[in-house]
Amino acid sequence: MYYIDIIRQVMQEQGLSQEAFAAILGVNQTTVSQWLRGNKKPGYDSILLLYQKFDIEPNLLFGIDK
Repeated sequence: MYYIDIIRQVMQEQGLSQEAFAAILGVNQTTVSQWLRGNKKPGYDSILLLYQKFDIEPNLLFGIDK
């Protein structure tokens, strides 16, 4: 499971819209939309917040096995 699937899953489990998810991470809704379409990958700051806010390991986001 890569970042697109993980982000979708977190949003669904938490009942978050793209706007609400974006607000938590301090990005705009367009950025989240681009992530979900695979047009853009989360940057360092967003990856760090995904870990802090949702306990998502950075390696998991990009399909890296330990």
